[in-house]
Amino acid sequence: MGLFDFMMAEIAMDLGTANTLIIYDGKIVVDSPSIVARDIRNGKIIAVGKEASLMQGKTHENIKTIRPLKDGVIADFDASEKMISWFIKNIPELKKNFFTPALRMVVCIPSGITEVEMRAVKESCERVNGKEVFLIHEPMAAAIGIGLDVMLPKGNLIVDIGGGTTEIAVIALGGIICDKSIKIAGDVFTNDILYYMRTQHNLYIGDASAEMIKIQVGSAMEELEHAPDDMTVRGRDLLTGKPKEIKITYREIARALDKSIQRIEDAIMVTLSLTPPELSADIYNTGLYLAGGGAMLRGLDKRLSQKTDLPVYIAEDPLRAVVVGTGIVLKNIAKYKSVLIK
Repeated sequence: MGLFDFMMAEIAMDLGTANTLIIYDGKIVVDSPSIVARDIRNGKIIAVGKEASLMQGKTHENIKTIRPLKDGVIADFDASEKMISWFIKNIPELKKNFFTPALRMVVCIPSGITEVEMRAVKESCERVNGKEVFLIHEPMAAAIGIGLDVMLPKGNLIVDIGGGTTEIAVIALGGIICDKSIKIAGDVFTNDILYYMRTQHNLYIGDASAEMIKIQVGSAMEELEHAPDDMTVRGRDLLTGKPKEIKITYREIARALDKSIQRIEDAIMVTLSLTPPELSADIYNTGLYLAGGGAMLRGLDKRLSQKTDLPVYIAEDPLRAVVVGTGIVLKNIAKYKSVLIK
């Protein structure tokens, strides 16, 4: 181990559309919304992560909140770089260091990403002192994070519903056999709820409120065994302009999300139809694994099970499955060499 290795810090990062998670030294040290607040007058970033997300929808004209990633890829290069560097600089263990160490990084990317988008992620990481940057596809990281042995000659079907994209992949022998990446995921669900509230209740609500509705009463089915309580929603009445409050049920949200969930179901069916027969036989036994924030939508597992006739398992900690998998790969880079994209 040379001096250079001694000065090298290793981090695993799940750079998500909605949340960014970072593992350092085997622990999750950053778990923050992927959002920055910028002062338009001088272009300075004034808040990142949780602080910036509190400002969402409440800023004046000189401050703008930006989500630097759209559909799982970098949309605003400058903001994403500043956000990554802010997160890394604020890792408590690295803060103690007199200087920023060189970094060995493993970063997650959607499976449907283009070469150009891949380069953007790499360059962003290299600019924050990433000396060795490895990339890994999200469904692969999710599979490893769930605890599957991806190196075996056995097919596994992973569905990772994130903020910007839903990644569906069949994995065997350390590789992705067939995959589909669609831009229908958590953010689209949030927009569906906004649209539903506007058209059905003439109520104008903000993104943050729609997000809360999704978490508290979000559902994929109109009949649930354990139904959540009704929720009170406040916003602006589109007809009178006055603030107004209404009560909504999970059944309404299930109706609002129905079309988007159907499109995820269709994408899963397409992926299954492209799967080689020997792997289909495996999947019949192993079932379907759900990861990502969208996996927490009530009744989704049951609905997908009815659609695919497969057993559906939800990851133990769906929000963190991807970053945990990335962390495992970082620790055993030699073993997982074949799953990394150099």
